[in-house]
Amino acid sequence: MDKLTVALLSGGRSAEREVSLKSGEQVYKALDKDKYRILRYDPRDDLARLMEDGPNIDVALIILHGRYGEDGTIQGLLELLDIPFHGSGVLGSAVGINKILSKRLYEHAGLPVSPYLVLDRTDPEAQVKILDGLGLPVVVKPEHEGSSIGLSIVRDTSELQPALELAGQYDRLVLVEKFIAGTEITGAVLGNLNPEPLPLVEIIPGEQYGFFNYEAKYKPGATEEICPARISASLTQKAQEYAVRAHQALKCRGYSRTDMIVSDNEVYILETNTIPGMTATSLYPQAAAAAGISFSELLDRLIELALEK
Repeated sequence: MDKLTVALLSGGRSAEREVSLKSGEQVYKALDKDKYRILRYDPRDDLARLMEDGPNIDVALIILHGRYGEDGTIQGLLELLDIPFHGSGVLGSAVGINKILSKRLYEHAGLPVSPYLVLDRTDPEAQVKILDGLGLPVVVKPEHEGSSIGLSIVRDTSELQPALELAGQYDRLVLVEKFIAGTEITGAVLGNLNPEPLPLVEIIPGEQYGFFNYEAKYKPGATEEICPARISASLTQKAQEYAVRAHQALKCRGYSRTDMIVSDNEVYILETNTIPGMTATSLYPQAAAAAGISFSELLDRLIELALEK
């Protein structure tokens, strides 16, 4: 059987470049070299070469996070080059990376979300609106970005302005959510027309971390991850259903991972990742492993989904 030529894209220009490079290296090692001829590209430097090689590429794996990789831009280029790729298309990618638009689509789909406000970073009344509308504590996020970049949990009024300024470094619009205490879980989804949920993962950041921030996500041993999550069967079923509904509400394709909070017998949607972390120990591959799918087999499946008509 002839090998498929796979374009492996990692790196890019976003604030999550280093994470993407590490994920790309892990994916390269796990891909079956007997099945695939692998060409590697860093979109920061190699777009011209990618376009030149386009006619000879069978499928692309987009192992990019954040802007210019997870937001629909590289997906649009690959569509112009007529190269099939795994994961969401232009629409699902652009919607998924936008926390404000995602929140509104979750609401439209009837999914529970934390009460929130959308504020302009230059609004002189921002703090008053937050305190009057939501109270404290709150979570302050930029409109885009992933890996908790630009995110703060505010428990005291003195922390509000620094949190708004931090989020405002990344976007003009800032999302402010009422903080919900509970058990943090994440729900992976796999499939195209009929996506199926994978086992839930429970996330427990180390005591030194106030929340699942960038360091807690990527520092070895900083966070305990338990799969399947230690919640009731009824809540597990609800969360898995919500993960699929979130995936569909955002027009995702192939795979996604939705982060949620379980509190007072309800599950609240936080956000959806259209290109989850893809090292062998990342949350999505952990969920796949619990379903009996190895990392190498997962990559095979993602390639199969990319090639489905």
